[in-house]
Amino acid sequence: MKRIIVTVSPKGETQVETKGFAGADCKPFSRFLELALGTPAQERLTSEYHQTAVTGQSQVRQQN
Repeated sequence: MKRIIVTVSPKGETQVETKGFAGADCKPFSRFLELALGTPAQERLTSEYHQTAVTGQSQVRQQN
């Protein structure tokens, strides 16, 4: 399941975290929040970001 989690600290600092996205697929989904919240102070990429996005399934069969 794809989700975006927004956390606001008592000081008003925000944190945006995406879950369930592979590769850079999260960027367009969280872009509107970055525009609304302002320039990010820090960006930390997760292991999900470094995964290859799966766009479809394909089978490769080798014949000898």
